[in-house]
Amino acid sequence: MAFAIVTDSSSNLTEELIDELDLHILPLTFMVDGQEFQSYLKGEKTDLSQFYTMMREGKVITTSLPNLKASRELIEGLLKEGQDVLYLGFSSGLSGTYQAIDLILAELADQYPDRTVMGVDTLAASMGEGLLVYYAARKRNEGASIQEVRDWVEEHKLHLAHWFTVDDLMFLFRGGRVSRTSAWAGTLLNIKPVMHVDDEGHLIPLEKVRGRKKSLKALVDHMEQTANAPVADQTVFISHGDCLEEAQYVADLVRERFGVTDIVINYVDPVIGAHSGPGTMALFFLASER
Repeated sequence: MAFAIVTDSSSNLTEELIDELDLHILPLTFMVDGQEFQSYLKGEKTDLSQFYTMMREGKVITTSLPNLKASRELIEGLLKEGQDVLYLGFSSGLSGTYQAIDLILAELADQYPDRTVMGVDTLAASMGEGLLVYYAARKRNEGASIQEVRDWVEEHKLHLAHWFTVDDLMFLFRGGRVSRTSAWAGTLLNIKPVMHVDDEGHLIPLEKVRGRKKSLKALVDHMEQTANAPVADQTVFISHGDCLEEAQYVADLVRERFGVTDIVINYVDPVIGAHSGPGTMALFFLASER
């Protein structure tokens, strides 16, 4: 029997994929100078270039969990329709979203004992979370059961590689990811961090390179070291913080080096982008390890 897949706006999936895969999205919230916004509204395209312009102008941006009342209503509505629910959530190593929604799932599972309600902490972020959701939805649409899809995500989530870099270390400093000294020194010396999301779902700096182009190439170098073969058959996701031309440059590197043809590019959403800043670049693929 078919079942509903629910995920967060932090999965950064395109509207086209959300519709094609029949997904349900819980929008995280962000505040700009105290005014609250939802990071996803069904059927409405947010001008994310404007959001990143506000960041460049120094607007004060903070982030928050999804509205829990609205989240409960969405999930309970699916259960009332007679659907089972699988929730694939934003890494608990980066947000309290999964823990909050998991409590709602437990309550609803008690209230609807005839329905199956499951959740997975993907330990993933941005389109890394999105790529897991993409594979899960495809497996469901091919006829896999809710238990089979849940088990597949649990088995493969630590093989979903996330490689990130940023253009401005000061945004990571403001988010508490690097020290003020590292941020200033890196800026002066044109040092760019190369980071990944580890097996506990945390964003971890792994190396430093000098210059933007080298940092973008380093993402693809890491893909070459760990990506599952045959790499050409993979679906690859790329997310960016308002730097589409550079995202296309990374996509071209992936095509040239591995022969990959299925590449999806989308913006980093405001909730993640508020911490990583304009110029964020991230590459996601299946690998032997994160």
